Amino acid sequence: MGDLPGGSSDNLVRRAISRSTARRAAEWPPSRIAAVATELKDALAREAALLRDKDEILQRQVMLTQEFEHRLANSLQLIVTLLSLQSRKTESPEAAAQLLIAAGRVGAIGRVHRQLHLLDLLDTVELKQYVARLCEDISGMLFDGEVPHPVVVEGAQIQIPTALGIPLGFIVNELITNAAKHGKGRITVKLETTPEHGHCISVSNGGPGLPDGFYLGSSKRVGLRIVVALVEQINGRLQLGPCPGQEGAGQEGACFKVFFPSTAAV
Repeated sequence: MGDLPGGSSDNLVRRAISRSTARRAAEWPPSRIAAVATELKDALAREAALLRDKDEILQRQVMLTQEFEHRLANSLQLIVTLLSLQSRKTESPEAAAQLLIAAGRVGAIGRVHRQLHLLDLLDTVELKQYVARLCEDISGMLFDGEVPHPVVVEGAQIQIPTALGIPLGFIVNELITNAAKHGKGRITVKLETTPEHGHCISVSNGGPGLPDGFYLGSSKRVGLRIVVALVEQINGRLQLGPCPGQEGAGQEGACFKVFFPSTAAV
């Protein structure tokens, strides 16, 4: 049966049934009408009770989530404190340095978690704003207050799934930490998007640049190995090179670029 003017045939059938039901209901005795009204009233009361129960369950879930987040943040901070204290007590300089590195990485988990906690219940996050807030936290950990704007975030605004922000946050943390340790001068975090390569986030800095023959796959730096694993996790691609505009300048610096799709699975 084809569509008719004023609506589909299904709509006409429903309206006809409603009119027929209304005519039959008009012929009901008062006792039956009262019984139906009571049933409707009871059904509405049950529905209202279910909605109240649902709201209470949601509120309880929110409270439990907040309590969990609070306990997790405190636990991470406690681990950082214990590792830092242990680094001061150990007699081995190498062991002390490794304990501090471990404390820094646990602290990075806390920083990423704190920033993403602000985005609870959101499906997407604006990457530039998220990275800028994260870099402020990282700068406070790595640099003293006398260094003006040691980390600069620039480039395009990019919307990504919130879940993708977790590995990207860890990648940025490791690359900035690596740049602060091995490079010099200002660290620049840049966000770009192109039709050919998708999204790209890069971390670059001045300094002597990468060693001759440097191969990322053979690097023994734990931080870079973490970056490689996370880039693979998001189906991305990691590219290394000199700092843009510094090629052949003697102090080429280093630039790490991470290309990733906006729909990366995590």
